[in-house]
Amino acid sequence: MLFKGSAVAIVTPFTEDGKVNFNKFGELLEFQIANGTDAVVVCGTTGEATTMTTEEQLDLVKYAVEKVNKRIPVIAGTGSNNTMHSVFMSQECEKLGVDGLLVITPYYNKANKAGLKRHFETIAASVKLPIILYNVPGRTCVNISPSLVAELAKIDNIVAVKEASGDLGQVAEIASLVPEDFAIYSGNDDTIVPLLSVGGHGVISVLANICPRETHDMVTKFTEGDVQGAKELQLKLDALIASLFIEVNPVPVKTALNLIGYEVGDFRLPLAEMEDKNLDVLRQELVNAGFKVVK
Repeated sequence: MLFKGSAVAIVTPFTEDGKVNFNKFGELLEFQIANGTDAVVVCGTTGEATTMTTEEQLDLVKYAVEKVNKRIPVIAGTGSNNTMHSVFMSQECEKLGVDGLLVITPYYNKANKAGLKRHFETIAASVKLPIILYNVPGRTCVNISPSLVAELAKIDNIVAVKEASGDLGQVAEIASLVPEDFAIYSGNDDTIVPLLSVGGHGVISVLANICPRETHDMVTKFTEGDVQGAKELQLKLDALIASLFIEVNPVPVKTALNLIGYEVGDFRLPLAEMEDKNLDVLRQELVNAGFKVVK
């Protein structure tokens, strides 16, 4: 198991001229480690990987591996809708020393079950690293069925799934079909505790970008038997979580980081600034959660 607890799906900061801001990225990594985050996912959806060049992605992964220096696992997002490009990225990230890979279902192509299975089998066979499947049908228009997850779990280095379908019945079915050491991670911050209750092992979190300690503690409390404490944290953060998804991720969370002073820069097109009415909601929820909003 790559990790138990909370992994941050970390944002990618950009400079004013639109380049990757490595110094700021280093600050964010140190902030996460200092506040109990159990793993970091680089170049995922939240990291705007789809608008980065291959060179930028690999440079960012290399920087993360060197900066983190084995203090927590570094997991690289290497999925795409081009199987052979995912193979290339996975192999390159393996050479860079990452601890694991996050591989999304191929978007846009809308592959059937046979295509999905061969996609993941091909990537898994190309590397020795542990792989987390990433199921997010709201973005990809395809769902990894519980039966397919169970089939893929038989492959030695496919060790987990990030479940962002929002379907707790599906999560429960997956948990009933896979081995005990196959990890199930929540891909939705609003259902961390519910997913843990049906066999989950943690979360790959957007919320953790601004609340790393609370996200870590939510999972830890649950796994150590303090279900009430975990539930209270989930409910306490519910309104803030909703505001972080009031527009498409990562626009609100990156905006939130800027509002509380982290200066992570703008987005890359086609993402753009939040609508004013949504920005007002986000700003207010940050204040309600105890953050000092500086802009």
